[in-house]
Amino acid sequence: MKVAYFDCFSGAAGDMIVGALLDAGLDFEALRADLARLPLDGVTVSAEAVRRGGMAGTKFHVAVDQTDQPARHLPDILGMIDAAALPDLAAANARAIFQRLAEAEAKVHGVAIEAVHFHEVGAADSIVDIVASAVGLARLGVGKVLCSPIPTGRGTARTAHGLLPVPAPATAELLGGAEIAPPAADADGELTTPTGAAVLTTLAESYGPMPPMAVEAVGYGAGTRDGGPLPNLLRVVLGRVGDGQVDAVVELSANLDDCTGEVLGAAIEALLSAGCLDAWAVPITMKKSRPAWMLSALCRPADAARAEEVFFAETTTLGVRRRTCDRRTLARRHETVETPYGRIRVKVAGSAGAAPLTASPEYADCAAAAEAHGAAVRAVIDAAMDAWRNHARRTPGDEDRP
Repeated sequence: MKVAYFDCFSGAAGDMIVGALLDAGLDFEALRADLARLPLDGVTVSAEAVRRGGMAGTKFHVAVDQTDQPARHLPDILGMIDAAALPDLAAANARAIFQRLAEAEAKVHGVAIEAVHFHEVGAADSIVDIVASAVGLARLGVGKVLCSPIPTGRGTARTAHGLLPVPAPATAELLGGAEIAPPAADADGELTTPTGAAVLTTLAESYGPMPPMAVEAVGYGAGTRDGGPLPNLLRVVLGRVGDGQVDAVVELSANLDDCTGEVLGAAIEALLSAGCLDAWAVPITMKKSRPAWMLSALCRPADAARAEEVFFAETTTLGVRRRTCDRRTLARRHETVETPYGRIRVKVAGSAGAAPLTASPEYADCAAAAEAHGAAVRAVIDAAMDAWRNHARRTPGDEDRP
């Protein structure tokens, strides 16, 4: 699978995202032809090689004749995307980005989503940036978007609504559920714009360090600003990962030397109910040679804050450790087999196009079948595995024979 990892060491904006994709190999003429389908008058695009802080990158420009640009609402913009007849994935992603933008603006201004009047994000240049980002990722064959923690900047920024704190209210709303990075100590101003936040938070599947991958290309998209503690560039790394899922997860843990077994069990159940992928306890020895438990949980980044609250509410801990981990999981599917105890689902995992690497009957199915037939769970598991192995050994066409 081809992935795009956006490294937002100096923030992100719509033109920086497009510039990074161009710098990584996106064909500019093909992109310009796609953008020409948009029913936008008085708009031209260009790209140039620039330097920011001694580093080379690509600056994507959108020139707009402002006298030809009407005020636009969400239905207007979605209609423009539909009229452009873009590739299905690009059109769907562009619509999703603007839908997310409209929801953020509606919440910030306290109006219905249909009444949202886009300002900066509804201007022609931002429409082009968003559509170009969606088209560019589709043209590059990207199947998954990943992102680093996103810095927002600090101080104030001037907008169509006047002087606002950084991050701007719409940007702050868009960044809900994302992982935020603190800016450099002297990084004043707006590092991440509403357009940049909308694209990345809509398309990124997880946030964290760059996962293991076979790197194919690296691109740098330049912003308008020059100078500052870091080059005003957004880096994208294109690469391939193996079959299955590659993402980032958060591991939380706390050491407990004054927690009963009953409380520990309840905490594990509460963590799983809060959306954690797994939760467990390991016996340890703490200071003063006290026997204790280390309670741990694995969760998606968006669920980490809620899981931490479970640690504090359900246990006696005064602190929770957090670390972000890369993980790769095998592609998996369920196959149902017939056994003397009824139909049992078997979870099968492996790489696409290759023999399965592992298979395991679903315990819940086996336990229910064992109870219904007065049998041992172990006997049902063995029968399910035997049935699955016989099924896996069959050659194509065998299922049609008597």
